Amino acid sequence: MSISVFDLFSIGIGPSSSHTVGPMRASRLFAKQLQHENIGSVKVDLYGSLALTGKGHGTDKAVLLGLEGETPEGVDPERISDQLEHIKVEGRLCLFGIKDIPFNEEIHLLFHKDKQLPYHPNGMRFRAYNDAGLELVSKVYYSVGGGFIVDEGEAKRDVHLGENPPQFPLPFNTAEELLMHCQDKELSVAQVMMQNESTLRSEEDVRQGLLRIWQVMKSCMDRGCKQEGILPGGLNVKRRAASLYKKLEGQKQQQLKTPTDVMEWVSMWALAVNEENAAGGRVVTAPTNGAAGIIPSVLHYYLTFTNNPTDEGVVAYLLTAGAIGILYKLGASISAAEMGCMGEVGVACSMAAAGLTAALGGTPMQVENAAEIGMEHNLGLTCDPIMGLVQVPCIERNTMGAIKAINASLLAMQGDGSHRVSLDQVIATMRQTGIDMQTMYKETSLGGLAVNVPEC
Repeated sequence: MSISVFDLFSIGIGPSSSHTVGPMRASRLFAKQLQHENIGSVKVDLYGSLALTGKGHGTDKAVLLGLEGETPEGVDPERISDQLEHIKVEGRLCLFGIKDIPFNEEIHLLFHKDKQLPYHPNGMRFRAYNDAGLELVSKVYYSVGGGFIVDEGEAKRDVHLGENPPQFPLPFNTAEELLMHCQDKELSVAQVMMQNESTLRSEEDVRQGLLRIWQVMKSCMDRGCKQEGILPGGLNVKRRAASLYKKLEGQKQQQLKTPTDVMEWVSMWALAVNEENAAGGRVVTAPTNGAAGIIPSVLHYYLTFTNNPTDEGVVAYLLTAGAIGILYKLGASISAAEMGCMGEVGVACSMAAAGLTAALGGTPMQVENAAEIGMEHNLGLTCDPIMGLVQVPCIERNTMGAIKAINASLLAMQGDGSHRVSLDQVIATMRQTGIDMQTMYKETSLGGLAVNVPEC
């Protein structure tokens, strides 16, 4: 295991970790390498899923921002529109914030919808030229889900970009290995993760960093509960979280209770996050942007509706969820372009179920059982966004994933942790299902709802 929990829970902007966050990081990395070169122009070619759904997912915008040196965690969402409009009107961009070069999207940013690069559906080729038009640098990157990127050489070796694997004291690549550490050392899953994370930063820094991640998640929910109107992109999807929030607050003040109160609150929190994501707001990849509402809403459930919630419970929740996310990243994929939506909503559901079980004091076996239940009933979930937008069915799908995660945790906590199907078996099944799934159902908008629902 060589992935940190802070790699999985990174701060970025919507609407997509694989199509927005990853391409922005790749573009910035390419631009950074050109700082000392005499560059006259650059060209970017997008392939596969990035080309097919890139417009709806904001890939074109992300590429321009990355070339100008912006980062997903640092870019100001309020300034993005003006920044992009300036590039369009002037026909120039400022490469890595240093040098102005001509840039015309119709010439310098091309979507190859009928082509795909080897190794992964989310491929990008960047080329830089001098003033005479001679190619100076060419680089291929892949956005492999959750904002992670690899270059062509690393894609061949299946490693993470720029990774210098730390020597963790309790490494694991499978759930079986993780549970063995828990048994042998008499540790919880969260404690195993903390020991590993503590090789990268102090235990207190890990704790504070995770609590900060939660605050960013909560701020996203708070913003989403206040925003009204129509989401951008042309699908005319109305934001619903704000009106639902007003309704639920009104019922609370009147002390009105219904059997579905908890479900409505959890669904509203998930809606709030993913409406913010669809609008290009700041979110936490958890483990992706398209599934960013599940882990925060279930964590909010823990803090609001369970007995005696604590900050330590929040830390245990995120560490445990992170451990499960790492298993999916290593054993299958968190990329919808490879796995369909089970790689996003399915993984987030599994992570949240495990995290909630840990926060509630579940054993490592119960945690593993909750994670297994969370994915078992998401196997085969397709990714078929209408108009290539991260809106329908993506936003509502997060509410379903959150409720399912809570139920998975409840089922696991009612047992002693023993169960017939292991998490490792489910991850292996997920991987094979993703391989077998037709390409049209893997973030291309060429099948499913994307073609059977009229766009207007």
